[in-house]
Amino acid sequence: MRAIWKGALTFGLVNVPVKVYSATEDHDVSLHQVHNKDGGRIRYQRICEIDGEVVPYSDIDKAYDDGEKTVVLTKEDLESLPAERSREIDVVEFVPSEQIDLLTLDRAYYLEPDSASPKAYVLLRKTLEQTDRTAIVRFSLRQKTRLAALRVRDDVLVLQTLLWSDEVREAAFPSLDESVRISAKELELSASLVESFSSDFDPEEFKDEYQEELRTLIEAKLEKGDALDTSETFGEQEEEEAGGEVIDLMAALRASVEKSRAAREGGDAKAASGKTDAAAPAKAETKAPAKKPAARKKKAS
Repeated sequence: MRAIWKGALTFGLVNVPVKVYSATEDHDVSLHQVHNKDGGRIRYQRICEIDGEVVPYSDIDKAYDDGEKTVVLTKEDLESLPAERSREIDVVEFVPSEQIDLLTLDRAYYLEPDSASPKAYVLLRKTLEQTDRTAIVRFSLRQKTRLAALRVRDDVLVLQTLLWSDEVREAAFPSLDESVRISAKELELSASLVESFSSDFDPEEFKDEYQEELRTLIEAKLEKGDALDTSETFGEQEEEEAGGEVIDLMAALRASVEKSRAAREGGDAKAASGKTDAAAPAKAETKAPAKKPAARKKKAS
């Protein structure tokens, strides 16, 4: 990882020098646009409306147009703003962690200590852990003033930018103002359905199926070209019935509970039989190479 910003976390008179790293990355397969007739690459160019010339990115400034006049803002103009010049992540308050609305969370960044001694960094981290508080901070990054939540993940301080209050839309749905009667039996069945799906969340158990299938498709196209038969590659896909309004909610809840229970019992039975099979060394050796295709996909991406 490369640091994208260097500065200092400040609260009171305490100064914690840090480096900032982007904590997330996009795993999507990169695609570009082509002309469907001849496969020619489609490219976007920055063309000046006055002279019709293609303008390099280094020669582009920003401007504000109020309808009558245009004000050009150069890179030097923007860099001269006091907020942009500041290299401080200023703690403005410490709040109970549960008060952070998940809807407002945006980009996440890791903070690494940037001094000979990480004592101040560790002190702030331990303080946040012991008080169960989240620090609300303010700083400038890439020509924007940011509001962010500073919290602890494992042993690392994480800075997660927050949307400003006027960036979160109000959900005003008249249909939710209507009075709806929910019976005790419906609540009981619904709670039972929740219980049948209950588990501890492990993000590594989930995968991005679309991106995996896209990589499989690309590999198949590279191997077979336009002669590719998608049903041969992915198997025949059954079309799902179009979803509509559930008329009999009780029947749907009962059916869902039964289906979930059956699936869980089937999974438990499978796991139990798997343990029995593991005792036979010959079968274990046969199953071992099954992970090879995944490695091939990774290489292709």
